[in-house]
Amino acid sequence: MSTQLAAPGGSWPRRRWRPRPPLNWALRLSLTVVGPVASVLYGLRFRHSERIPATGGVLLVANHVSVLDPLACAMLVYDAGRVPRFLAKDGVFTGLAGTILRAAGQIPVSRGSADARSSVGAARQALEDGELVVIYPEGSVTRDPDWWPMQARTGVARLALTTDAAVVPLAQWGPHRVHDYHAKQLRLRFRAPAEYLVGEPVDLSALRAQVRDGRPLTADLLREVTDLLMARVRDQLGEVRGEQPPALVHPRPTRRTSGDLPGGPETGVA
Repeated sequence: MSTQLAAPGGSWPRRRWRPRPPLNWALRLSLTVVGPVASVLYGLRFRHSERIPATGGVLLVANHVSVLDPLACAMLVYDAGRVPRFLAKDGVFTGLAGTILRAAGQIPVSRGSADARSSVGAARQALEDGELVVIYPEGSVTRDPDWWPMQARTGVARLALTTDAAVVPLAQWGPHRVHDYHAKQLRLRFRAPAEYLVGEPVDLSALRAQVRDGRPLTADLLREVTDLLMARVRDQLGEVRGEQPPALVHPRPTRRTSGDLPGGPETGVA
């Protein structure tokens, strides 16, 4: 396989096949729905999915450009031989869909602080059990008008520093072509390009050792690590887009909207 990154819009070869893990009924059902839908909506282009460890806990840190991100992202993770567990708003965990999502191991995030801490605990336990957890640290679709990652919540740093999971940055570009969150428009297209670049795992061993030795998880430390992880994502996104990321990071919205997830240092949810 070539080691050269394809030019924007070019063809990216998919990695060699990996053994797939066993799936329960809910995961099999989800795959039969998500797979065909993602294949019709997106021309999926995965790069360096071999950087996702085949075993062990993985915290996959991604930018958020569309409410439809999880469709393509789930296929990337499955293509790498893993099963994704997403942190998602508790509002989607209702009725039959909620039953299926819970059975598939997805993690609901509540706006209530106590329930949010419980969600973080579930994500931490999944990582400690050797599972792969996908997290969008921005907490909602980016508000940056040019789709660069906006300022992220610090819950991702809390998970990254208090587990031994591999922390893998992921840049995604393209799902917003199908659902434009800014314009609130659904633009159904056949195989719109959706490009995914997986980065090298981020080495946090020194900081983790300090935390184990008693260094407190202060707001400054959590912000430092969050910004480090998102800088990796931004650089990778710039590589995918063939552009230089802007020097300034777009601020988070000052008030919560329907696309937001709760989070911050108090709850630890990104």
